[in-house]
Amino acid sequence: MPPAVTVVDFGAGNLRSVCQALDHCGATVARARTADQVMAADRLILPGVGAFGACFAGLRDQGLIEPLRAFAASGRPFLGICVGMQMMFDESLEFGLHPGLGLIPGRVEPVPPAGADGRAHRIPHIGWNALRPVADWAGTPLAAIVPGESVYFIHSFAGHASNPAHRLAECDYDGVPLLAAVRRDNLTGCQFHPEKSGPMGLRLLGEFLRG
Repeated sequence: MPPAVTVVDFGAGNLRSVCQALDHCGATVARARTADQVMAADRLILPGVGAFGACFAGLRDQGLIEPLRAFAASGRPFLGICVGMQMMFDESLEFGLHPGLGLIPGRVEPVPPAGADGRAHRIPHIGWNALRPVADWAGTPLAAIVPGESVYFIHSFAGHASNPAHRLAECDYDGVPLLAAVRRDNLTGCQFHPEKSGPMGLRLLGEFLRG
């Protein structure tokens, strides 16, 4: 039987690309727009594109904040992608101070405007960048990726996990380490876009579907 996965649809995610990638992996894909649909999921993906505050408002307006927290506490596999990962944190500083889901202790802050040498670099951080482990990837969706393989990023803000044990992977942006993935129990977050990362991203999604 194909693995079943539910993608949260709150009007601000890259749903089409995510669902197409999951289809390619052989999954049966459903979309969740209500609390009941979230809670009925076997495994859940929270995507997100755009500003943190607008994305979180979309979740709130659809009554999905507490259902997402309840799902996360249930032990079932949960994956946040891009702003979906950022919303897993306690709060964000993007265009003001905004609360998050509080699933990963920490906050979301601007990507530093300069590299380690002090020279200004492009914001957003966009394009392909290599992943390097901060913790063991075994037993996580990143187990399907070889350290040093590149994935696709586009973001102006980055998460900062308060507990170092929740940091799973990072990338280097002109000598500045940026958090690329987090992990806490059944929860995984990817700042990069698996659905735009070619074979590496598909392997990651396939590993999540087996979880």
